[in-house]
Amino acid sequence: MLRIMLAGAVLALTQGTALADTYPARPVRLLVGYAPGGPVDTAARIYADYMGRVLKQPVVVDNRAGASGAIAAGMTTSAKPDGYTLYFVASPTMTMTPLIQKSVSFKPAQDFSYVGLITDYTNVLLLNKDFPAKNVDELVAYARKHPGEVSYGSAGVGASNHLSAELLAQMTGVKMLHVPYKGNAPAMADVMSGKVTFMFDITGTAIGHIQGGKVRALAVTSKTRNAALPTVPTLVESGLKQYDLTGWYGLVGPPGMPADVVDRLVKAQQAVGQDPAFRTRMTEVGYDLNITGPAPLQDRIKRELALWGKVVKTAGIEVE
Repeated sequence: MLRIMLAGAVLALTQGTALADTYPARPVRLLVGYAPGGPVDTAARIYADYMGRVLKQPVVVDNRAGASGAIAAGMTTSAKPDGYTLYFVASPTMTMTPLIQKSVSFKPAQDFSYVGLITDYTNVLLLNKDFPAKNVDELVAYARKHPGEVSYGSAGVGASNHLSAELLAQMTGVKMLHVPYKGNAPAMADVMSGKVTFMFDITGTAIGHIQGGKVRALAVTSKTRNAALPTVPTLVESGLKQYDLTGWYGLVGPPGMPADVVDRLVKAQQAVGQDPAFRTRMTEVGYDLNITGPAPLQDRIKRELALWGKVVKTAGIEVE
């Protein structure tokens, strides 16, 4: 019996090693939880291109939009853990969506195999170009002096830009009207027209509107200034010392992926991150590389779940 058990253990170890040695032997599917053409999809396609070159197999983007990325997350947790289904996940899916959607059944910090962070991204506070405020202090002062007149748009209740604005309101102690939309595009249109005062948006997608003079950028949400908007101050510089937030993209897979396969992906990601062409492409679309291993990704998910959990509770945002 002992001999049989030992033989089985050796066989399992050999098979695991063989899998890692040959992985990937066919194309890899990369799930994206948002529609084609958006910022997540854009970053994912650049990433897939360069990962495919390192892995020497195509990495094929598969858009499964819906439920703020939760549909793709559910597909990931139920997929075969062989490394051929991976998820290019955006931070709101892991750190906000589970707090506001009852239908979410996955546990963000434990129900996946974690490969690592890929990139950070900065949000920017965008103000209607004709609004009488030149900086964040003046915006807050106006909101305090004119209760109910300052409004902010978002992509929907519980969206990342909703919670970002709510955090601003909580930190400054001012009341502002939330106007939820079905997506960022209609919210942006109303900021431009003046129906809504301001909104937060991803820097990479907002740059064109800023450069075109359609909106004004008051501040970015990261601790340091964004390379794409070097003249725009941070919220920290604007007096909100604790407002240091960046979104991120990371790579996860189904739970139970072999350690050797995870390690192969970690090393492939590191190689991609060292490619100057990849770094340039990501910078051009507004992203800052932050390639890590599994532990920093899990730790960040836990920290941000705690942060946004407090914001949601304080704001009284109802779970859908």
